Amino acid sequence: QVQLVESGGGLAQPGKSLRVSCVVSGSAFVSLYMAWYRQTPGEERKLVAGITPRGNPMYDDPVRGRFTISRDNAKSIVDLQMNDLKPEDTALYFCYASPISSGEEYWGKGTLVTVSS
Repeated sequence: QVQLVESGGGLAQPGKSLRVSCVVSGSAFVSLYMAWYRQTPGEERKLVAGITPRGNPMYDDPVRGRFTISRDNAKSIVDLQMNDLKPEDTALYFCYASPISSGEEYWGKGTLVTVSS
């Protein structure tokens, strides 16, 4: 059973930065596709960024150039560095994992990011 625990959310002013992290346990981290999703009230959960086991990233258009996803396979951690934050980045951010062999899906409980002046 894969377990995901997020941390690092909080309040930031527009233009500032935050980093959210996800610690993974219960599975071989190197075999996991990892991603960050976000969700606002009344909206569907949306993919923000993903990273393959080999470290190849992808980004949704609204965050490309501002957010950076990275992974540390030795520490089983995936980070999302968020720069130049905007009020529309306010959301509950979820860590997501999927073993490339099985396609199962695992979610963290989420960490809240609020961007406001």
